[in-house]
Amino acid sequence: MINDKLPKIWYGGDYNPEQWGPEEWKEDQRMFKLAGIDVATINVFSWALNQPDEDTYDFGWLDETMDRLHKDGVGIVLATSTGAHPAWMAKRHPDVTRVDFYGRKRKFGGRHNSCPNSPTYRKYSRLMAGKLAERYKDHPALLLWHVSNEYGGFCYCDNCAAEFRVWLQKRYGTLDAVNEAWNTRFWGHTFYDWDEIVLPDGLSEEGEGNVSAFQGISLDYRRFMSDSLLECYNIEAEAIREHSKDVPITTNLMGTFPLLNYFDWAKHMDIVSWDNYPSLTTPVSETAMTHDLMRGLKHGAPFMLMEQTPSQQNWQAYNSLKRPGVMRLWSYQAVARGADTVMFFQMRRSKGACEKFHGAVIEHVGHENTRVFREVAQLGEELGRLGDALLDAVTEAKVGIVYDWENRWAMELSSGPTVELNYVREVHKFYDALFKQGIEADMISAQADFSKYDIVIAPVMYMVKPGFAEKSEAFTAAGGTFITTFFSGIVNETDLVTLGGYPGELRKLLGIWAEEIDALPLGQYNEIVMKQPYGKLTGSYKCEMLFDLIHAEGAEVLAEYGSDFYKGMPALTVNRFGEGKAYYVATSADSDFMEGFLGAVCAEKGVQPLVPELPAGVEVARRVKDGRSFLFVLNHNAESATVRTGDVKRRDLLSGVTVDGAAEVPGRGVLILEEAE
Repeated sequence: MINDKLPKIWYGGDYNPEQWGPEEWKEDQRMFKLAGIDVATINVFSWALNQPDEDTYDFGWLDETMDRLHKDGVGIVLATSTGAHPAWMAKRHPDVTRVDFYGRKRKFGGRHNSCPNSPTYRKYSRLMAGKLAERYKDHPALLLWHVSNEYGGFCYCDNCAAEFRVWLQKRYGTLDAVNEAWNTRFWGHTFYDWDEIVLPDGLSEEGEGNVSAFQGISLDYRRFMSDSLLECYNIEAEAIREHSKDVPITTNLMGTFPLLNYFDWAKHMDIVSWDNYPSLTTPVSETAMTHDLMRGLKHGAPFMLMEQTPSQQNWQAYNSLKRPGVMRLWSYQAVARGADTVMFFQMRRSKGACEKFHGAVIEHVGHENTRVFREVAQLGEELGRLGDALLDAVTEAKVGIVYDWENRWAMELSSGPTVELNYVREVHKFYDALFKQGIEADMISAQADFSKYDIVIAPVMYMVKPGFAEKSEAFTAAGGTFITTFFSGIVNETDLVTLGGYPGELRKLLGIWAEEIDALPLGQYNEIVMKQPYGKLTGSYKCEMLFDLIHAEGAEVLAEYGSDFYKGMPALTVNRFGEGKAYYVATSADSDFMEGFLGAVCAEKGVQPLVPELPAGVEVARRVKDGRSFLFVLNHNAESATVRTGDVKRRDLLSGVTVDGAAEVPGRGVLILEEAE
């Protein structure tokens, strides 16, 4: 439970009363009660209001807001306000603003414009967090601390350059080690003094779109920036902890956001929270995967849905409305996959600036007679009835899918073999194939404990860090099934190629070696031809993009390429290793192959779908608590669907109806089924 002051699924979101006046506050509170809103996130961007100059702090408005919300039964997620520094700070302390990728010094403006290595920013953000904690630590409305907001963005200033060199000295010890790690004899880049190292920006090693002449330095700079921003979070969290010992602390993450290594960040967060903003065309399985990734950051612990929109985003190319029922459906999707909160941005639509067309619980019209508000109120009533039944419930998956931010950075920086290679898309292919069959999966780090899973999948594991190969071998030898793909085992953690043949350190486990890697332009294909049926796999399947030309050295060949000069070479192999098996998928296969392949592997390991014969467009997920199992059935279709739920009688927590064997789920409808007593 996040905080036992509110033992239910939290319902609410970002609220900016400082942008309004007493008449709106009165209406807000009336409508919050109508909607079942019981949590408000406040003070997210109020630094300038709280601190009008270097020496003055004024929390009067915040005192009044905290007391008013508490009186009306609304708990508080209290942000530290440090997501945007005040104008006076940028004016008096130029070090606080960032230098961009092109070497241009930023002026005051926007948000997240603070250099993470600015002594000024670190000093004043720590002071602000500490003063807030000292003032409100015992306030009865306080539920959670929210540090800054949506961390991200790099800086390339002189302070960052100096701190990067310090970071490198701690990581490598000597310049010789740096030169070795970055292979600096290439292009005559050998460094003889730490001050010779310059940042990899648009004036030195990098171009737009993750193009780098020296991947080693670019990769380390991404690590450094992730660490620098994490230090900013920790500075504020430590200031809070000096006064507020027990109230949990978080910051809002952003799913597969590419710039920060969230597995590192999660170690320092009491609970993971994140902001979910899919577009109208985002596959629902991709959103589900991202929820599962956020759950996986803390080894399966429940997380917070900190932000979603009730209706539309303002910043996408097409600000499509959520169709009727979709807000409720997607909210329950988050709960199904581990969220113990349903929260929105924003409570009331801003009347000016760039977020005035971002959806809100209270629209510009200012009253409750809107479609959006009616849907919000319906969901609020349902969450109130659910109470604490689902809190702290967990997922018990037997399949783990490895997701690794540093591997993604290295792949994106690689100068080849194709511009079409997209790490998230390739990981999603595996997740989607399981999702469509109703098979649960955890998204896990490369450092996770594999032993709790029957199957571990590591798609496109280009970078193999120390210990990963040995752990994968031990897992497989003990009876596990390990799966990886093309373009795996290529480099070490500093992006140096592992010599001796691809897939490098994974070669022994997989029983193959790759001689070459072919890349075809978008729209050109080869075929995976099965040598014999494997599960439901038979015949041939399309494959595209990359094609490893591999030789079996102990592995059994299950499928071959169907055309081009490498026709007949292996495309799918399996290697018996100890008591287990290791599979290698040598190319990017189509969805029919992926579903058939993973369905066969799961069946072989006894990993069963949650329901038999899942209809297209229907999602299932399960959470377990105190021996009670909750099966979520979510129909993403506009039309109703019939879902077989198995032989056990179940009761729908939302309607109270008993389901016996099969259920008719309305279009965009939701069932939460518990085994009936």
